[in-house]
Amino acid sequence: MTSPIAITIRVNGEPASRAVEPRLSLADFLRAEGYTGTHLGCEHGVCGACTVRVEGRTARGCLTLAIQCDGLEVETIEGATGNGRVADLQEAFIENNALQCGFCTPGMLLTADELLQDTLSPSRTEIREHLSGNYCRCTGYQSIVDAVEQVARKRAERS
Repeated sequence: MTSPIAITIRVNGEPASRAVEPRLSLADFLRAEGYTGTHLGCEHGVCGACTVRVEGRTARGCLTLAIQCDGLEVETIEGATGNGRVADLQEAFIENNALQCGFCTPGMLLTADELLQDTLSPSRTEIREHLSGNYCRCTGYQSIVDAVEQVARKRAERS
């Protein structure tokens, strides 16, 4: 058996330190720290429910080991909503009925926001491609694409 390793991860700007087993996933670490917006779905990196940002880029929390993030900045949906970064996306998701059960929504919002940071005016095809790693069982994606497209237009107008 391996010994726990002491790590410190900055989660949403705050340090989170503890000794962890080397094989503990980042998603499990975050949930134990109270960041339950990072959902556990497939635990194989397929569904996207565990999506977080590591050093500003989206990552699968179930495939990333907590020890890999020692000393790094991790942002969860709680951090992105707390600082208002995805507020326009949240509003558009509500307006367009782009959420139903809400299980995929945190990962979908972080992934959509990443696309809109990288691409000012993505096409519907680009939106679908970027979101393709986030599985939604409820909506059929049309309303999600509509919401992201709406926010892209509004953000482009402000630029």
